[in-house]
Amino acid sequence: MKQEVIKELSTADLLERLEEERKQLVRLKLNHAVSPLENPNKIKEYRRGIARIITELRRRELSQADNK
Repeated sequence: MKQEVIKELSTADLLERLEEERKQLVRLKLNHAVSPLENPNKIKEYRRGIARIITELRRRELSQADNK
């Protein structure tokens, strides 16, 4: 998921998306352990997407703290 798309989502949507991405990553890892994936780079893409979402959530948290 691109950073521009992540910035447009609400915080609630980001939390929901984060949970879905984590579940999908676990599924991919399990499938890859059983039989190799056709494109193992998908695991890396999901990890990076999760990191981007967490980063945006943290950025919002810090900006709220600065505004108080």
